[in-house]
Amino acid sequence: MAENKTKATTASVATFIAAIPDEVRRADARALVKLMQAASGEKPKMWGPSIVGFGSEHYVYDSGREGDMPLVSFSPRKAATVVYSALSGNGAPALLARLGKHTTGKGCLYIKRLSDVDVGVLQQLIVAAVAHKRAAG
Repeated sequence: MAENKTKATTASVATFIAAIPDEVRRADARALVKLMQAASGEKPKMWGPSIVGFGSEHYVYDSGREGDMPLVSFSPRKAATVVYSALSGNGAPALLARLGKHTTGKGCLYIKRLSDVDVGVLQQLIVAAVAHKRAAG
């Protein structure tokens, strides 16, 4: 079975964020670190070369594949910042309706810039997702 490519590393989160070329995306990343750290109570850690994660959970799929992944995380991609696992909490659909300009994919939330969304609602989404994952684990 293939090994999970996205693993926690010892790379510096601050160095990764400082290297983000776009000033707005860099400021958004710093704000997301503060928000996710407050919501999760966990320190940021790099997962792979481009994901900033908080906490860790172990998963096992029905297929037998297993591994570890952050409770919540984000990655400042070129087109948008991707927030992972924020859609798993109770009340997520109602919160998304109030969030502001965003798109979603399977388990992912895409935000072009934090100024496009209600950061308080985003924090509620992340708090709910962390609580849901911890209760399930």
